[in-house]
Amino acid sequence: MSTPADLTAYLVATAQGDQAAFEQLYAATRAKLYGVVLRILRRNDLADEVIQETYLKIWGSAGSFDPSRASPITWMVTIARNRAIDLVRKRSEASLEEEPEAMDVAADSPDPLAARELSEDLQRLMTCIGALDSDRKQMVLLAYYDGLSREQLAAKFERPVNTIKTWLRRSLIEIRDCLGS
Repeated sequence: MSTPADLTAYLVATAQGDQAAFEQLYAATRAKLYGVVLRILRRNDLADEVIQETYLKIWGSAGSFDPSRASPITWMVTIARNRAIDLVRKRSEASLEEEPEAMDVAADSPDPLAARELSEDLQRLMTCIGALDSDRKQMVLLAYYDGLSREQLAAKFERPVNTIKTWLRRSLIEIRDCLGS
């Protein structure tokens, strides 16, 4: 796994036209960026398109990266996220041919039993999350509801990334154990 220092070095070399560094940057970050874009677009074909545009933008803008303003992954995620959001805005009025699932008509009212079970499960989950220490509760919600990266959480909580990883893992174990009981 590449460190932020590695990614910064790849970006600096990419800004100078180093294709090998760009390939390393791509290999080190493509999964993260693809995950961000796919979560927004929910379609592989659109996510592939946005990822290609994102890396073209990164190639052309690598010289403008400022490590004092953001971590390399945060800078790249911002580019990918903005490209995906732009595409969503452009496609806000999709045709039925492009979105065949729009033809599926939902029932006028949800299944009452399913709604009750979902409500009970959500209530149990919120109770378990509420039992966490306040910092850890906030961290879990920021990570899994707002989509903040470990690096962003580390900056927000002023802790090393490895500490954040450990806290998230332990918090999820506590939640899982709480739900299991």
